Amino acid sequence: MAVPAEAAVAVCPAEAVEAAELSRALGRLLPGLETDSKLGRRRALEALERALEEAERAGAEPATFQGPWARLLLPRLLRLLADPAEGCRALAVHLLGLGLRRAARPHDALPRLLPALAARLARPEPTRPPPEPCEELRLALVQLLSLAVGLGGAALAPHLDDAVRALRSALLDPFAAVRRESCQCAANLARATPDHFHMQSESLIGPLMQTIAHQHWKVRVAVIEATGTVIQFGSAQSVDDVLPHFAQRLFDDVTQVRQAVTSVVGSWLLQLRDRYSFFHKLIPLLLSSFRDEMSEVRQSATSLWVKVGLQWQEENEADLKDKLDFASPPPPHYPAHESRPGLGCRELVFRNLSKVLPAICHDITDWVVGTRVKAAQLLPVLLLHAEDHITQHLEIVLRTLQRACADEEPAVVSSCTRSAELVGTFVSPEVFLKLVLAMLKKAPSPSGLLVLASVIRGCPRDALRPHIKVIAGELTQAHICQGSENDLYLEQLLLCVQALVSVCREDCSAAGLQLMEVLVTVMAVSEASGLRDKAQETMDTLAEVENVPSSQDLYRKHVGALLERMTVSPDEWTVHSVELLLFMAILTRSGPAVGEALPHVVPTLRACLQPSADPHLRLKLLSVLSTVLLRPQDTVDSQGQFHSYLETVVKDILAPNLQWRAGRTAAAIRTATASCLWALTSSNILSAKQVQDAQETLMPLVLGMLDEDSQMTRLTSCHIISAFLRTVGDTMDPDKLLKIYPELLKRLDDVSNDVRMAAASALLAWLRCVQSAEGKAYYQSSVQYLYRELLVHLDDPERTIQDTVLEVLKEGGILFPELLVRETEAVVHQHRSPAYCERLLKHVQASATGQ
Repeated sequence: MAVPAEAAVAVCPAEAVEAAELSRALGRLLPGLETDSKLGRRRALEALERALEEAERAGAEPATFQGPWARLLLPRLLRLLADPAEGCRALAVHLLGLGLRRAARPHDALPRLLPALAARLARPEPTRPPPEPCEELRLALVQLLSLAVGLGGAALAPHLDDAVRALRSALLDPFAAVRRESCQCAANLARATPDHFHMQSESLIGPLMQTIAHQHWKVRVAVIEATGTVIQFGSAQSVDDVLPHFAQRLFDDVTQVRQAVTSVVGSWLLQLRDRYSFFHKLIPLLLSSFRDEMSEVRQSATSLWVKVGLQWQEENEADLKDKLDFASPPPPHYPAHESRPGLGCRELVFRNLSKVLPAICHDITDWVVGTRVKAAQLLPVLLLHAEDHITQHLEIVLRTLQRACADEEPAVVSSCTRSAELVGTFVSPEVFLKLVLAMLKKAPSPSGLLVLASVIRGCPRDALRPHIKVIAGELTQAHICQGSENDLYLEQLLLCVQALVSVCREDCSAAGLQLMEVLVTVMAVSEASGLRDKAQETMDTLAEVENVPSSQDLYRKHVGALLERMTVSPDEWTVHSVELLLFMAILTRSGPAVGEALPHVVPTLRACLQPSADPHLRLKLLSVLSTVLLRPQDTVDSQGQFHSYLETVVKDILAPNLQWRAGRTAAAIRTATASCLWALTSSNILSAKQVQDAQETLMPLVLGMLDEDSQMTRLTSCHIISAFLRTVGDTMDPDKLLKIYPELLKRLDDVSNDVRMAAASALLAWLRCVQSAEGKAYYQSSVQYLYRELLVHLDDPERTIQDTVLEVLKEGGILFPELLVRETEAVVHQHRSPAYCERLLKHVQASATGQ
């Protein structure tokens, strides 16, 4: 039989004597190991421990110790690993460790040690507990196994089965410390037997992956690092089994765990024998750490990635010779805050993009939020490396971005808008606009508009300039511009205009009309005041780039064309028509520009305010019209041309809507129309002749509204009558004038004090008309009747009414003072208090005396 080389070393006589003495010393203690007494065995083990320590202190050589250790101690100590007494087993493990460290040839013990350790650690069945019940002892056994691996080296190869069998169980041990030690042992075993370990490595992957989600983060880190070594020295086919678990650990809350994944994946990309086959699977994991929340993880990933790129570049130098010799400059307008990756890194991503991208696009729409966030964060990193090579994959990228930009998670949307900006930076507008606009034409959506805004924002100005009109023209198309009244949709529509204006600046003047139409649409349709304010701010910016002083001047520049586009068929509008909202927005927001667009405004009002039109539409439009007429010099009459359209306004717009019709909506329309008329008559833009013409048409209708149920309508009617009487009352036909005061007298009995006071004011205006009219005698009987009725209200319970009526009688008494005195003296005794009558009489008498 051949003698091992180590055993063939000659032993000097002195060492042989020492070995014999040690054997005799140990031999005297060995019988104690066989006793039935636990205490006896323990004492024997303790004595052995002291003897070994004394021999070590005496400086015994490892060669001296080798013989007694292998022949006398090792077999007995291995049997004691199964001793019933826990203390004896612990001492046995300890002594085995001492022996391995002291022996000259520790690997000689492996054929007996490894099976014994496997017998104590390996479960007979997966569901049963390990033979060694004590946690601390299992830890000591694994540490002993690690020691054997460290000392045995390549000699472990024949015993890999036993070592792996022990580790498979230890890796799933309930005790966290055992698992951590087992991970370290597995890594050491892989390094110790590189030529043979690949035959056993796959059997360790299962237990490692079962432990990778352990609740202790230090265990998770140990598993990740051990897995890296096991696969590095084992079978690379296990990478596919490991990667899903590694990807999950990138979501770990503990920084050290994510750092471990980054380091292991980076080392595989650098050192794994079959790494070229797994580039498309490993690269996404490493690049995902570029967006980690912790700077140390990001820095580690960046450093490793640079090394990977440089190594791959060196390994493929011949293939890259042209690109290395004639290095291309960075694309124009490369993102300023980004540093361009090296050639090797860019080539690696580009060559694997077709394999990586489908998986990333799939994960961006995953049902798990964390997965979507990670995938969305990875996409801009890939696009930054791919640069103009994105064009080959643009359709799937844009389709994915459109879906992802509708995500409820802000982090997903933020990363996807960044990706869209990179598309705009690296891809020609002719290419991406064709796809983006086609998607919007097929199905307009907030996410589609957000993608368009983002690619515009990322696109260089000089590249985008030729396409401004095309983009603006598409945005004004009804299916996009009027596609939805949802605030989110309108916000993204506004974002497209903001992006175009911010990128192209003065170049946008070529499409100013179209962009303004979009902005007016947003302001008209949105119900959110904040969004309307943003649209107005964008309008101010557009005015700045068009080189006009303000947004009001921008309206003056484009209002005619805007109204011409949207008022093609106003008779077909309903209350829900977007064109109606746009028209109202222009009326209320364009200011003086309305006065320049009367040829479009008045015919549109006439068409929409006919009695046959939608009542609710008429009501909304009349409300807007009354607001505009309150300040006509700043709106409809800014150019002094409103009088040219007055007849149309009075006869075709106001008069038909003042006609009585049944129903609450009709009543509301009359109220709104009365408000318009009151605003018009009180605006001081009409001449006396114009007011006279208007009152001839409208006075009968207004008098009829004095009996309306609406207090506001009655009050407004009284004000309108006062305005008519003050302006043209003395020129009215006497018979028509006489028909007015009886209707006003009825309002002195109104339930509203405001209406009663307004009616009294109107009666005073009527009396002044009579005073200035020729042939006062014609009115004497009517005035006498009016005195009589007013004296009744002079005794009103309301002091304010009494004061108002007193003032009317004082001024109206100038007409026929004697008549007023007689009527007052006839009723003074009927009043609850004669005070007001006496004041009136004194006033009339004083006036007569003064004359």
